[in-house]
Amino acid sequence: MFEQNLGAARAYCAHAMTWLALAQRRGQEVLTSEQVAASVNTNPVIIRRSLGDLRRAGLVEARRGAGAGWSLAREPEEITLLEVYDAVDAQPPFGLHHTEPNLECPVGRGIRPALSGVYGRVEQAMRRKLADTSIADVLRETLVN
Repeated sequence: MFEQNLGAARAYCAHAMTWLALAQRRGQEVLTSEQVAASVNTNPVIIRRSLGDLRRAGLVEARRGAGAGWSLAREPEEITLLEVYDAVDAQPPFGLHHTEPNLECPVGRGIRPALSGVYGRVEQAMRRKLADTSIADVLRETLVN
């Protein structure tokens, strides 16, 4: 029922981390999954799943009992979008054929190596940019818009 695609899951995680950073800046150290879900405008179950991925990656902490909720595990300046990206799933952003192309065809024979090279270079550039962008950077840009 609460299926989400990988891109949306990563966006939800970045959104949640940015909202937690703003709450922290405002003196509210903990947010509930319901509060985060209200900002993302999605179901709290989806947010709990996303926050669980972030917790396993060491990016957020869960508090139980009185004052239960979620908080950043480190300062927003110390958490990169690459960490958030990798916390959700280590799958590459681009895929290749699910079945073997026709190796008798000149395009079928060479398409996988050609696309693998291009996709690899694009992914490296993307990962460098994500590594250079912190949650604090995202929050700063968010508040400008």
